[in-house]
Amino acid sequence: MWMAGGGTRGGMAYGATDEFGFQSVEDRMHVHDLHATILHLMGLDHQRLTYRHAGRDFRLTDVEGHVAHSMIG
Repeated sequence: MWMAGGGTRGGMAYGATDEFGFQSVEDRMHVHDLHATILHLMGLDHQRLTYRHAGRDFRLTDVEGHVAHSMIG
């Protein structure tokens, strides 16, 4: 994924894949972690950002999602 500006370091690569580029083998990131990091860069707290559906509060990052501070410069 390409992320420019907003606090990320330019020209960096995060993690590593196998020799075929098929599976990640180092510093894996779940989609919930990616969403939490993007929301953090936008100045939003992903744990407080909720929406109500069917009488229950939900979060975009579910009960997981950790901000990847190593990506933020």
